[in-house]
Amino acid sequence: MKQLEQRKRNLLESFRNGLIVSCQVQPDDPIYSEEMPVKMAQAAQWGGAVGIRANSPEQIRAIKKEVKLPVIGLYKIWSQSSDVFITPTLEAAREVYDAGAEIIAMDCTNQIINGRPAYELLPKVQQALPDAITFADVSTYEEAERAVGMGADIVGPTLYGYTAETKHIENPDLREFARMCRDFGDKAYIIMEGHLYTPEDAMKCLYLGAHAVVVGSAITRPHYTTKRFTDLLSGYQNDWRKDERSSH
Repeated sequence: MKQLEQRKRNLLESFRNGLIVSCQVQPDDPIYSEEMPVKMAQAAQWGGAVGIRANSPEQIRAIKKEVKLPVIGLYKIWSQSSDVFITPTLEAAREVYDAGAEIIAMDCTNQIINGRPAYELLPKVQQALPDAITFADVSTYEEAERAVGMGADIVGPTLYGYTAETKHIENPDLREFARMCRDFGDKAYIIMEGHLYTPEDAMKCLYLGAHAVVVGSAITRPHYTTKRFTDLLSGYQNDWRKDERSSH
């Protein structure tokens, strides 16, 4: 494992073999209210989660006031000119960190924003916020390899299924994830995120080498859980993933 100061290592080791719950809500969600992400996070803490993943400075700040768990923070900002929306700028990263998130998640894919690939933000965040732990959201093995080489503390296939190259995918590619764990697990913390819907799905990832797992929609977004059921019951006529991928 790469050299990390003890404070960061202690926090990351606290995640080992644990569940991190993504507690996010958007204004156009049917469950939206200002207190909802805090309630989600409190429920996750009660249920034994080891960490929270949260979006936007406001929601991060509110969660940190009420929940004593480490927070992976991000800031979703959608743009007409780019598909990059997870913490797309240094200023967004700064706002996430100032809100209290110990870990900053950002898009580290090949997607282009403002004429540059998204992954070029990683070293800027590392330089500007050296006390923060960095989480590289990627979509492919090659992007994971590059993020590890650039010194990301955590790497996860969060954006698998959300980029042009992978948007046709609904289920996790466990074979590729296992390869990430085998090849990079001694250089960075590899955390599984995306397309996990059952405890059995999460256990498979731990068995394959995941340091921890992040689960969001299956726990905290009942409208998407309902859509998965109705999509199947209608004979796959209405793809629920289109709603999950939509901009807000």
